[in-house]
Amino acid sequence: MCYSAQIRTEYQKFTRHFGAEIDLDEYVRLYWERAEGGNIKTPRALDLALREAPGEQGRRLRELIEQHDREQEMALEQELFRQRKRRADAERSLKTRVTKKAQEDLRISNANVARIKARLAALARSEPTAEDARIYPGMHAPVMIREGGRRVVRPMRYQCRPAGKSALFDRKYPGTYNARRDSLGGFWRDQFTHSHGVLVIGAFYENVRRPDPDAPLDGRGRNVVLEFRPDPPRDMLVACLWSRWRAPGETDLLSFAAITDEPPPEIAAAGHDRCIIPVRPERLDEWLEPDPAAPEAQYAILDDRERPYYRNRVAA
Repeated sequence: MCYSAQIRTEYQKFTRHFGAEIDLDEYVRLYWERAEGGNIKTPRALDLALREAPGEQGRRLRELIEQHDREQEMALEQELFRQRKRRADAERSLKTRVTKKAQEDLRISNANVARIKARLAALARSEPTAEDARIYPGMHAPVMIREGGRRVVRPMRYQCRPAGKSALFDRKYPGTYNARRDSLGGFWRDQFTHSHGVLVIGAFYENVRRPDPDAPLDGRGRNVVLEFRPDPPRDMLVACLWSRWRAPGETDLLSFAAITDEPPPEIAAAGHDRCIIPVRPERLDEWLEPDPAAPEAQYAILDDRERPYYRNRVAA
């Protein structure tokens, strides 16, 4: 499963390279929902990219992002103070008597201080790092679709909740950030051939198991996160399904899942059993505007995918 990906968020890349419209009204709605306390998670690179958006919507987005940054910074500074106090208390305690509680408090506070400092540093950055561009299940990312004869980019949550389902669907099916190719005509039949999109990425990440001589003899080994990147490096148009979920009294939810299939030999050899499906650029509009009466044509696009060679390395 593609549990994480490095997305492309540059505003100008979508408008110039793909000729796509950015639905800024949808972005304003999403960021306003976040400002009102909604559980909205966005990669830092997306926040930074939207600061360059033009017009009145761009101005509103900058206000919402800067307001959120200030609130986050204040909350993090307060938490940093608490964790430093916890660390100082544990250090004082350990000087007089070594206890498991003090040792655990010291370990946890040190880890929390490092985590909070990293988040504060991310808020202070004006240029995104590679880590800032990574998405994980539950985060929002820019997904390109086709609507009214034009390509449109909208923010969608990376975990699909199909229209008509209960909100409890997310907990019942937590793995719906990926859609297996062999389940498109079954589990995903209401989205396949109806609502297709693509996610533009430069790399994706997978969990694999590697032998660990220090681990218990349970055969599982240790978990390693591998980064897979096409060689030569290039952007990939990952085939996705998406849905707009509506319910009385609830805010609309746009969400998506990346389609996965059997892995090429180099990914299988690295220890993983699934892979994303990159759509060929020349078949992009065919994929984005499917004919529900011709599912075989959509399967043909997935079969005629780009087939780069994926080099891997242990992720930082």
